[in-house]
Amino acid sequence: MVRELPPPFGLRWTPDSGARIAVPVGPSATAVELCLEDGDGSPVRRIPLTERLGSTWWASVDAKPGDRYGIRVHGPDHDPSKLLLDPWALAIDGDVNWLSDPQALRFGSGTDSAAFVPRGIVVDQRFDWGNSGRPRTPWAETVIYEAHVRGSTLLHPGVDPHLRGTYAGLAHPAFVAHLKKVGVTAIELLPIHHSTSEERLAGLGLTNYWGYNTLGYLAPHQAYSSDPHNAVDECKGMVKLLHEAGIEVILDVVYNHTCEAGPLGAALSWRGLDPHGWYRDADVTGCGNTLDLSKISALTLTLDSLRYWVEEFQIDGFRFDLAPALGRGPSGEFSTRSAFMMAVASDPVVSSVKLIAEPWDVGPGGYQVGQFGVPWAEWNDRYRDFMRERWLGEGTLGAMARHLTGGPDLFYDSGRRPWASVNFITAHDGFTLQDLVSYNDKHNEANREDNRDGTSNNRSWNHGIEGVTDDDEIALSRQRTVRVMLTTLLLSLGTPMLVAGDEMGRTQQGNNNAYCQDNEISWIDWDSADHELLEFTARVVAFRRSRRALQRDQWLTPVQGEWFAPDGAPMPFDRWDATSTYGMALLIIGSDVGEPDLLILFNDSSDSTTFTLPHLERAWHYVFTSDLVDPPALVASAVELRGRTIAVFESSKSTTATVGQQSQG
Repeated sequence: MVRELPPPFGLRWTPDSGARIAVPVGPSATAVELCLEDGDGSPVRRIPLTERLGSTWWASVDAKPGDRYGIRVHGPDHDPSKLLLDPWALAIDGDVNWLSDPQALRFGSGTDSAAFVPRGIVVDQRFDWGNSGRPRTPWAETVIYEAHVRGSTLLHPGVDPHLRGTYAGLAHPAFVAHLKKVGVTAIELLPIHHSTSEERLAGLGLTNYWGYNTLGYLAPHQAYSSDPHNAVDECKGMVKLLHEAGIEVILDVVYNHTCEAGPLGAALSWRGLDPHGWYRDADVTGCGNTLDLSKISALTLTLDSLRYWVEEFQIDGFRFDLAPALGRGPSGEFSTRSAFMMAVASDPVVSSVKLIAEPWDVGPGGYQVGQFGVPWAEWNDRYRDFMRERWLGEGTLGAMARHLTGGPDLFYDSGRRPWASVNFITAHDGFTLQDLVSYNDKHNEANREDNRDGTSNNRSWNHGIEGVTDDDEIALSRQRTVRVMLTTLLLSLGTPMLVAGDEMGRTQQGNNNAYCQDNEISWIDWDSADHELLEFTARVVAFRRSRRALQRDQWLTPVQGEWFAPDGAPMPFDRWDATSTYGMALLIIGSDVGEPDLLILFNDSSDSTTFTLPHLERAWHYVFTSDLVDPPALVASAVELRGRTIAVFESSKSTTATVGQQSQG
């Protein structure tokens, strides 16, 4: 008789074959039980998993959609008093109760944990996608909008009150209209895998608002659903409606650690199933329990999760938190040939979507910017740091030129293209753009860590007064700096990423680490939106998206791009290494893509500078400026720009140079 092979991991139900469950457990396990709670409230049934092959235990079970369940494992290295969550659960009901009896959650305590832990839910995976399909926006045309499901719409007056802060709220016509107005092509969501707060935060009355504390890698976070019994379908519906609007959905995913904390932490799932089968001895995440993707269970779960979100939720891409931790082999060193990196590159499902690395962790050799290779894009923090510094008067012109053209020094040699550089000036982690120009120092007192948390290296400038001010001159100066940074980001080659609310002047009151602030500090205040800034941002995004010359899929060659000094002459070679703020102009040839040539003037000085427009047998038309007003001296051959200003011109077929009024882009 041929022995049956185990089914895929997790508890899966289909209308044709019913329910089957399979889980991997430690080698010393002597028995595994499914604890099934019928949806009608009947007593818990303990069902033994009777089949075993190697470390996998499985059984066919009498379960139906809506039933809740957990797992108990018996054996010398296990604690059957712990009711464990299935790592492959497709939906999760409830949260961890850290406060009533913390010892009940500890491995080996002998106290039953059932009253303090969430349950998996049996799911009917059928969903009507209709004619919805992925937008499949090319990388070179992508503009990313990083957002939080809850914080984006919780205060939105145009979203139905019962839908605010939910998946349905994010797909509400009022919010989708905003995304379309800004002009972004993809929304990158902070983690929506089911998560929980840390025990420490629960004790302080705070929550892990950002969600980087995963409890379930295949389950959408239940609290983001307007109907807690329908999180899976509501999340799929969100993706469907965003796709119908032409907007891709990218998920920020946290496969580097779980919510179980360090060796003395809770046994909620993984640690209870196999105390030695999931984590590294060395922590490279700062969270005490780095998942070891050189171990088969951890790697299988990660790949199963990625495929599931692509195939079942039609997700368009992933941003991997602390990605080097995933690419570390058994010895602990990062390698592009590690099990995870090779598996992703060779998997036809996972490699078909957008893959973005946060290319650093906190372990030895953890800074890997530029090292991920094909098919990866990467968060480029060097772009972030340099652009902040340069607009405050530091950094060389040569470095600025490289960052403006996609970072060839980082990404060219690996065979990648400019879009591999995900350019950003702000992200969820750090100051908002408004706070970047309003605070010299972090103000994280609300996090209740005596302002010790969060970086002190913000490269920010308050323009003379810390925080909110009634000084009109300082307020105007801040507005100009915000606009010049947004313009820089959106005119740079590469993939720009905006942070939700930056286009409207959102502030976090100087908090640069608002991970635990589920309140007005983190939520977008739609009533206080800066509508002039919103209009400006939308205009510059529209200009970028209307010019293929700014969405190049290939590196600029000397024939396609040329640099000029403010006097209109080619940039002197000896000036590239200068840190002085001379200003410069970038000419991008558009004729190879059937467009006018672009001339972008960068005055990174604090003083006004006169730019002579290089003729090159071209006539130039003024398009727009980052300044609040048009340049004061618009003439055919020269233009005076105030300090910290960008101006854009394009060539004309006419033989006489003219300057028009500011375009709407």
